[in-house]
Formats: sequence, C-alpha cells, structure tokens
Amino acid sequence: MTIPTTPRELFEQCRDMDASVNERLRIYTEGLRKLDAAYSRAADELIARLRASGAGATAPRPGEPMPAFVLPDERARLVSLDALLQNGPAAITFHRGHWCPYCRINIHALARVQENIAAEGARIVAVMPERQQFAQAFKAEAEVNYPVLIDVDSGYGMSLNLVFWVGSEMEQLLAGYGRDVPTYQGNDSWMFPLPATFVVGRDGIIKARFVDPDYRHRMAIEELLHAVKSAAD
Repeated sequence: MTIPTTPRELFEQCRDMDASVNERLRIYTEGLRKLDAAYSRAADELIARLRASGAGATAPRPGEPMPAFVLPDERARLVSLDALLQNGPAAITFHRGHWCPYCRINIHALARVQENIAAEGARIVAVMPERQQFAQAFKAEAEVNYPVLIDVDSGYGMSLNLVFWVGSEMEQLLAGYGRDVPTYQGNDSWMFPLPATFVVGRDGIIKARFVDPDYRHRMAIEELLHAVKSAAD
C-alpha cells in the first residue's frame, strides 16, 4: 500500500479500501495525525469538550417516537417521515457536510449496502445542514440512490439535541483550509449536527440509534443492517 503524503491522498485511500467503515475512519484519523497535527489536536479538544458537555445524551432513544419532519431533498422535493415509513422501516443518517472527509467515507460505505437495505423493504435517507447544490454534490460523489435531505439552519437537528458549535479554533482552521461553511449552509453560525443514525420502525418508534460526540466514529454497517432487518420483521 502506498503511503499517502497529503490529506487528499489519505482520504481517497481510506474511502476506497476494503475494510469496515470504522476501520477506514480509524486509519484516516491516525494518518491525519501525521499529516496535520494542528487539526488533529483541535479535533481532540473539540471532541473532549463535547463529551464533557454531554452532547447528544438527550437525543431521542430506542423505544421513543422519532420526531416528525418534512424536509426538502436535493431536488427540492418535500420528504416526510410519515412517507418514509409508509411501507417499512427507515434509517435516518445525519452528516456534517459534503466537505467532511469522515462523512464522505461513511456515505461511500452506506452506498455499498443501500440495495441490502432496500431488500428488507426499508428506506434510508441522509440529513445534512447544507444548501441544495452541496447536497447534490454529496449524493453524486457517493453514487447513492436515496434522498439527501436539507436541514435548513439545522432546525430539525436542533430539535433532536444533536447540534453544536465547532468553536473559534476549529472554525478558523476549517476556514483556512478553504471550507466555506457559511456558503455551504447559507448562514454563518458554524453549527454542525453530531453524526448520528436512527432506525425507525413503521410505527414511528426508534428501534436503534447511534449517537457519538466523536464524529470520527459512525454506526457499524453490520449493526445498521441488523437493526433494519429486526425493524422489518
């Protein structure tokens, strides 16, 4: 395996490798520590702050109803939770943005199993707080066939207690890397959702969830598939 010398090379290698999603994310994180120590240190400090504040702890739990939503997708079509659950369970995944390498690695892993999820009679959607053109780019790069929903100003994410401010240091670092988050989101709040996944049954009740203040971790694909299958039975 070629040793990557830039973050982009590292990302592409991790995105395409044959490994579990969290193994790919782990390798990306460890590689980034060597290539960008300043970002890695700021990320560690941000995640420590989020853990200390209990970020995500009060998000809806299994056994509770999933709060309803009606959100536009990447083609400006309105999608409701009720419609998603009409014929089976749904997996609802939250992502920080089209620019986020962790989210891009995650959605590429999800793309590999989207047909497995559909075979269970289930639906999957992504939710992100970005404008239409960036939601389209996120979907196109990963070649997913499911909707990418636009959570304007993170309103729905806030209702689930998932949203946080990145802090001034991370804001400055991301801006310095050319991540024009205010343009992506259409506001200058620098608020992101915790990456999270909820598997919701046809009855609207949450059957499984993954919420972690460390955005470098995501729900294991095997765990997601098991939850979807159990919700469909």
